[in-house]
Amino acid sequence: MLEVDTSHGHANVHLHAVDDPRAGLVLGHGAAGGVSSPDLVATTDVALSERVSVALVEQPYRGAGRRAPAPARQLDAAWTAVVEHLLAGELRGLPLVAGGRSLGGRVACRTAEALGAVAVLCLAFPLQPPSRSGAAPRPSRLTELDAVKVPTLVVQGASDPFGMPPAGPSRTVVQVPGNHSLRTDLDAVAAAVREWLPRVMPQAARAEPRH
Repeated sequence: MLEVDTSHGHANVHLHAVDDPRAGLVLGHGAAGGVSSPDLVATTDVALSERVSVALVEQPYRGAGRRAPAPARQLDAAWTAVVEHLLAGELRGLPLVAGGRSLGGRVACRTAEALGAVAVLCLAFPLQPPSRSGAAPRPSRLTELDAVKVPTLVVQGASDPFGMPPAGPSRTVVQVPGNHSLRTDLDAVAAAVREWLPRVMPQAARAEPRH
């Protein structure tokens, strides 16, 4: 495990490297979960089989033992620091595929352009938080997805209470059985990633190292 210092504390990185990697996939966790979430594990296994090195990033608030997530700007800053560290070191010269489950996918979307990601992978994107009965609908996060211009995959449970994002010009949305946890059919989650990931690899020829 790597420990990366950020302006908001230490982030832990669980690195799974392959020989002669084609790209680097960096994944973040959900708001109250960790990097051992079953859908993240299934995605990691698929990526490794496609010769893609994987880094699972544990945000500083989780490493400190807190369940409530930090504010978005802190999450984005810590994530950016970790990814830049990886691109300068362990994933140097590799195209970046950024992603994560739920909250982690939101962070990846918001920072994809600045970090030069060639693609984004979102597991259980929390499109619109469920409202209590009789309460006004809560704001949608679709603008975060729409801001991503590179190829994007969203794997979403068909009965996810956060809703179903629409497909877009560069966005593929795959419905799988189950809810927000994506635990119901992990084979379907893996199949969606396995079908999509090689298609973004032609754009993922080895990138020039950053200076």
